[in-house]
Amino acid sequence: MNPPTILIIEDDDLQYEIYEDALAKFSLVRAANGSEALDLIPAKPPAVVILDHVLSAGELGLQFLPELKELLPHVPIIIVSGALEVHDQLEALQGPRRAHYCLTKPVDINELRRTVAVALKECGEKEAVRQFEALERSKRVDALDLFSRSTDRLSRQNRIREIVGKSRQRPNISSLARQFNVARRTIIRDLQELIRRGQLKPEVYPEWENPPEEE
Repeated sequence: MNPPTILIIEDDDLQYEIYEDALAKFSLVRAANGSEALDLIPAKPPAVVILDHVLSAGELGLQFLPELKELLPHVPIIIVSGALEVHDQLEALQGPRRAHYCLTKPVDINELRRTVAVALKECGEKEAVRQFEALERSKRVDALDLFSRSTDRLSRQNRIREIVGKSRQRPNISSLARQFNVARRTIIRDLQELIRRGQLKPEVYPEWENPPEEE
């Protein structure tokens, strides 16, 4: 099995040697600046990107975040820089076209290795799959909740129809609300639906088209 590819966008030779030693078990691809990186990516898409901020040809790494995320929407990006203020780091980690991590120079080798390991395990396609699965679970929970509430409403309306049908008196909305532990407005809506469906006679509650406000 081939090792994951890490694209390192770094113009400093000494810094790149540090990466070579620290990440020797991975397949490393180097670009000196953002423009070069954008040309390399289509031929060999990486699993992780390590992006320096101050690059050759006067380029700044953060300026390339939108284009990198356009080409690699699910690939984790680790920004490494000693030139970023705290607010710049926070800005890089926010928004839809964001980096995943931000490390400061001089780079702690152990922290770098841990960050790459977590990025490979938790981010990328795995992150997208988890988000999709979470969305599907949310939809299922919402659907079950909606079904449950719909079933409860139908059961309550059937009981209301039986109770009202056995009495010649006008329905006592407050009493029904207490009996079914719901708001008065809920009982009024139930009566409205039952009358609309022809399951109760309109004279049972003549004002159903203009129900009173909930007390």
